Amino acid sequence: MIYLDNNATTRPLPEVLIAVAGTLAEQWANPSSKHPAGQAARSVLAAARAEVGGLFGALPAEVVFTSSATESNAQALHAALAVPGAPRRLVISAIEHSGLREAARALAGQGVEVCVLPVDGRGVIRAAVLPALLQEGAALVSVMAANNETGVIQPVGEIVRLAQAVGVPVHVDATQLAGRLPIDFAALGARFVSASAHKLHGPKGIGVLLVKKGAPFTPLFPGSQERRRRGGTENLPGIAGFAVAARLARVYLASGDEMARQAAMRDALEAGLGEALPGLRVFGAGVPRLPNTSCLAFGALDAEIVLMRLEKAGICASSGSACSAGATDPSHVLLAMGVSEAEARAAVRFSLGRDTTPRDIATVIDTLRSSLAPLLVDALAA
Repeated sequence: MIYLDNNATTRPLPEVLIAVAGTLAEQWANPSSKHPAGQAARSVLAAARAEVGGLFGALPAEVVFTSSATESNAQALHAALAVPGAPRRLVISAIEHSGLREAARALAGQGVEVCVLPVDGRGVIRAAVLPALLQEGAALVSVMAANNETGVIQPVGEIVRLAQAVGVPVHVDATQLAGRLPIDFAALGARFVSASAHKLHGPKGIGVLLVKKGAPFTPLFPGSQERRRRGGTENLPGIAGFAVAARLARVYLASGDEMARQAAMRDALEAGLGEALPGLRVFGAGVPRLPNTSCLAFGALDAEIVLMRLEKAGICASSGSACSAGATDPSHVLLAMGVSEAEARAAVRFSLGRDTTPRDIATVIDTLRSSLAPLLVDALAA
């Protein structure tokens, strides 16, 4: 099997599996317990907090463990709106992940005004529009650091600067960026940053919300855990696995070799398909993208046809966000970019990973050349 759907989830690293299993077996006590077994578990929690914080340049005290990036995103919105005197108003971008969009939609049903930052045809958030949207104030601006479908890297530094100029805090969803490109929470200036372990070869069911030290914070789940910021017994095996994944991600980022390798394979994939097949369009081409992500369409050839050909050859890819798989609606991300519905339904996403090899890329190109060329020639002739 050739797996090219790493933006949906990544394979847990062997070291992560060992950490999860070892914690289940050895540190199974409750970290809140005062006895020696509980304190042993608590030491694992403290070490993990420092390790995960280190990946983001955050203090251990700024790390709040959650169940997922989806929970982290919802918590950031909730905490911002709960600040006394905060406007009942949010600003999000048009290309946010469905998890955050659904949370914002639920809040809109409760009377919160949700304003949308547009993107340009390349998929880049139009930061210059933000000051006009903030003239009436907002409790929070929430934007993603890199888009999960196109891989386009967003101008979060500029967005934070513009929001801070009028005293509005910012939440950054760094789920796709974390472990692939560096992020410095201290330098960024955002109040909140979200991420999830399973996007960087950690376990599922564990996420993180970074909360700027001293920021006002009202939890979604009250309780004594996580310094009273997230109630419920901590998922210590997941947290231990997250810590190992974060530590290894820092090693990869320090050298830069792995991301350069993935970027070279992504470029080879796009070049090879462009030479082999007519009508290829790469979404987000020409602007900075995640080194592992390619979102493209073969004319208006429906993505399901392409994915079926790939699946027959044992190749796993995606037609967009995994969280919207099975949906019949075209990608909201591509529609926001001005792409037609027909071409949005044609979009296929390849997201490479640490296991991807040049041979895998050559196999994908050969598979699609042989299976799609006749269909595309007929389509163009029609």
